[in-house]
Amino acid sequence: MSGCGGGSSDGSGDGGEGKGSSLTSQKLGWGRCKATADSAAPSADWQCATLTVPLDWAKPDGRTIGVGLIRARATGNDRIGSLLFNFGGPGGSGVSMMPYYAPTVAKLRERYDLVSFDPRGVGASEGIRCRSDRDIQAAETVDNTPDTPAEEKAYLQDAADFGKGCARAAGTLMEHVSTTDTARDMDLMRQVLGDTELHYFGISYGTELGGVYAHLFPENVGRMILDAVVDPTADTVGHAKNQALGFQRALDDYLKSTGQDPAEGSRKIAALLDRLDAQPLPASSGRGLTQSLAVTGIALPLYSKSRWPELTEALKAAEQGDGSGLLSLADDYNERDPSGRYGTSSHAQRVISCLDDRQRPTLEETKKLLPEFDEISPVFGEFLGWDTAGWCHDWPVAGQYDTPEVGAPGAAPILLVGNTGDPATPYEGARRMADELGKDVGVELTWKGEGHGAYGRSDCVDTTVNAYLLDGMVPKDGKVCS
Repeated sequence: MSGCGGGSSDGSGDGGEGKGSSLTSQKLGWGRCKATADSAAPSADWQCATLTVPLDWAKPDGRTIGVGLIRARATGNDRIGSLLFNFGGPGGSGVSMMPYYAPTVAKLRERYDLVSFDPRGVGASEGIRCRSDRDIQAAETVDNTPDTPAEEKAYLQDAADFGKGCARAAGTLMEHVSTTDTARDMDLMRQVLGDTELHYFGISYGTELGGVYAHLFPENVGRMILDAVVDPTADTVGHAKNQALGFQRALDDYLKSTGQDPAEGSRKIAALLDRLDAQPLPASSGRGLTQSLAVTGIALPLYSKSRWPELTEALKAAEQGDGSGLLSLADDYNERDPSGRYGTSSHAQRVISCLDDRQRPTLEETKKLLPEFDEISPVFGEFLGWDTAGWCHDWPVAGQYDTPEVGAPGAAPILLVGNTGDPATPYEGARRMADELGKDVGVELTWKGEGHGAYGRSDCVDTTVNAYLLDGMVPKDGKVCS
């Protein structure tokens, strides 16, 4: 397995004396958070600041960039330190998400300052926008499961154009937004925040980021919880297969809950998608529901069981010729508001993951893989299979590794939470992360539930995680919450 690129592998990388070492003594100018383009300013409980980090960790005395931070102080007197959050993506904004997630982790705030950040390339941290809103909407007409040479050409051309747009927008930053770069930023955060150890809560992609951090800085790992764990042994194709498996598994569970046979229900949905491939459905907005938007709309409510009724209504309407429900769900996933403005987290996601991932399947390689994807999932397989060819096609920057290195011998115990019904990060990833972290490091906790992630959905999980983070109580490896 290849190691992570960027800087020195021992985690030092501060270049000795000079600007690199002086960055550890910088003082953060905490102040009232400002409103963003996507949301109002958080309440006065929240403070924001900018951390100065090297653009290139291999040249710590060179150009610097800013990383946006947000925090709320611990409410109790028995403070442990800071608890740093990453909510996933890659490309998710911790600055905007942390205030919304704070009620879920109110118990943890009693002893921790709640801290999150926008990783480099995201939002307040040199955020990257690769396309205009108009161009994003225009690209919705591109067939993401091409059936003809002309459609294949258009699909790959659109992918290449997206990469070029990212390169124009990001400039030299394009080569310095990797997971390894962000892990190094996190260790600088730890030092500037005044913590001797990094206490960390990573969700989804945040679990991969946490694993990479543990590999680089095993001696600095404090209490670390990884929820909805990414499989660190999966390459680009393996990750796509994992997601096809996870989303189909979640869809099967949804279909069972509505009294349908999963195989028959999936065939019915696949037939709907085939019809949409030939002819989009009209929607009340005046736009059309394409096959690709429909797949996205079906996937979104599988992230949370509470949204399953929305999926039922949207599928029923689509069968009756109205694509409005599935289109609305797709717009929610794509961060499109009613005025036609789109968020940019998907832009940052692509820039970060294409810098991380070395594997670039060709068109012919992808075509050979499609039967395997179809067998895994009749609903999501084709879409995710084609995605392996288009996601990083003709990308301007080479990828760094096939799979991330997360081995962390000597690190403190890290608690991994796997959810048996997780659509985006299938349950098996938690065990594989535990194995990769190493003996006596990865401790697995299983929740037999539905949705993406487990904390905040299960009293058993919450009690176990809280005891670990607040009191240092490590559960027995293999504990199961049902």
